[in-house]
Parts: sequence; structure tokens; C-alpha cells
Amino acid sequence: MISNKSFFNNSKVIPVDQFIENVLYNKKVGYYSSKTPFGKKGDFLTAPGISNLFSEIIGIWLVSTWHTLGRPKNFNIVELGPGDGTLTKILLKTFQKFSSFNQATNIFLYEKSNLLKKLQKKNIKNLKVKWIKNFTSIRKGPIIFFGNEFFDAIPIKQFFRKNKLLLEKHYLLNKKNKIDEIYKKASKKYVSQIKKFKILKNLKFVEFPKLGFDELNKIIKKLSKLEGGLLLIDYGYLTPKNKNTLQSVIKHKRNKLLDNLGKADITSLVNFNLLNEYFIKNNLKVKKVVTQKFFLEKMGIIERANNLSKKMSFKEQSNLYLRLKRLLDTKLMGNLFKVIFAYKSSKDNFLGFE
Repeated sequence: MISNKSFFNNSKVIPVDQFIENVLYNKKVGYYSSKTPFGKKGDFLTAPGISNLFSEIIGIWLVSTWHTLGRPKNFNIVELGPGDGTLTKILLKTFQKFSSFNQATNIFLYEKSNLLKKLQKKNIKNLKVKWIKNFTSIRKGPIIFFGNEFFDAIPIKQFFRKNKLLLEKHYLLNKKNKIDEIYKKASKKYVSQIKKFKILKNLKFVEFPKLGFDELNKIIKKLSKLEGGLLLIDYGYLTPKNKNTLQSVIKHKRNKLLDNLGKADITSLVNFNLLNEYFIKNNLKVKKVVTQKFFLEKMGIIERANNLSKKMSFKEQSNLYLRLKRLLDTKLMGNLFKVIFAYKSSKDNFLGFE
């Protein structure tokens, strides 16, 4: 049994994002440091684990983006939070069909968890792939960053507006070693940061991805020097929810947020209109936010499935289309997941968004 105390950094009260950061990444007892979360035996499945078609389509999109950018001789791809490495493994296979593209590409994996890094290295045996802790080694462009379910796993801050006062939510470790929620007056720094965003203006309950923006700042810094862009696919919303979207999952089932700490995953829904506003403020162009269904269908996933199915037995076909349904169905991942592409380039004709 992990003690709640392990997640409090020797203090009694910490903000929501710091607490969740500790729950997920504490070196000894953090969720991503101590267990493999993916697959049937884990806690959840992501799109690359549901169907290889998802990763193939991302591969095709990357090849098309290389063409749009003028087929540069040096093309960098950075996968953010690569999970168990499934996506990159399929990308490598897909890229072999495009020899001049394949020669031009350098692939980097940006991963925080040492445990997941080991898992990725076991899954990917390819000298083309390099693991990085920051982006300083990438000096020539262009560069495309890609993250599938990357942003939802970065802890968020939570605020509540009472009258005209902005209060920040914290967790408190009480004398019985139990966790209570408390609200403290928000610091001037966060009040002014939140004020900058129109989308957050009239909300009673504000979720603010301070740590997420810290990550994006590093990416934007790189993009402002080198041409390229950032593609994010995640579950989230366009109209703010005005409520707590933190959620926890264990063994593919919902879990109470403060139960099974260190043993269950914790994520939040991504506010895509906030991201959109943030990118524009940082001088990037942004393609219209679309659903995962729209993006994958525009990129030809159904045609690809139909082609593959011709050589399959009935049982294999059923499996293929069942997995495809999970990615595209509006009641499943199709509409819940959104796709955003922010970029620094004179070109605009990137596929998948119109």
C-alpha cells in the first residue's frame, strides 16, 4: 500500500497539478515509473494499440507534409510521449515504401518515463531512432512534432471563481493521512495569465494547463527557428466544460480520482479552443480543429481498410472493421478525439483538415 504522504513533497498542501505530477511521475511510486499502462493487461488502449491503420495514416500524413514543405533533404520527426513505441514501429515500416522520404528523415522520441523508454527500446530496433530529453540537438529544419494522447497526460491547474475572486484548488494531507480539497487565493501571476485568454473569461471553473504550456513553449521556440509544425491528437472539447474534467482509469474501468494513487492513470480533457488561442498568441498559424473521424477519413483510412480486407479471411475482416469502428464511430473515439495542427511555414496546403 502506497502512503498518500509519498505524493506531497514533504509539504501538507500542494496545487492540483503538482500533486498529479507526483502521482504520475514520482521516481519510486509514480504511475509511469512503476507499471506498464498499455494494452489488455494494462489500464487503457490508445489508437496505435487499437489498429495499425491509425499509425499508417499518421505515416502517410507525415510523407504528405514533407511534400508540402518542398521535399527537404533533412526532415525531423519528434514523437512526444511515444507510449510503448507502437506508433513509431509502424511509421518505420510505412516509411520504407517511400525511399527518398525515408532517406531524408530523422526520428526522435521524447519520453519522460525511464520505464516506458525501456519498453520503447525493446519494441523498436532501429538505428534511425534516437531518444531525447530536450530538442537542442535538432539544429536543421524543418521539424514536425507529433503527440497522440500527449497533452491530456500533462497535469493541469484548477481554479474556481467566487464573486470576483479567483481561487486555486489545492490538495491537503490531513492528520488522518487522508486527502482534502481546499481553495486558496490564486497568485497574481496566474490571475494575469488566465485573463489573457478570451476562452476562459466567463468560466466559473477554470482548468489551466500551465505545465502543458511549459512543454509547448519549448516546442514553439524550436519551431520559430526551424520551419515545421505540431500535430496533436487528443480527447477534448471546443466549448469549455465549466467543470472538473480530471479522470482516472484502472484496468479499463473508471476509478475515483483519489483512489489507487500511483496505480491508476489520471488525465484531463483538452480544451482545444484554448490551445488554438495559445498558438495564435505565439505567432503560429493553426489549421481548423477537426475530429479524429474527419481527419482519418480525409487521409483515406477507409480506402486503406477496404484494400487490405480483400486479402483477408472473414474473421480477419471482422477484426479489422471492428477496430476501425472504434477509431471512427462518433459514439466512441471518432468525435471525442480532436486533431489540431499549428505550424510555422509559408505553405498552407497540409492535408486532413479541409
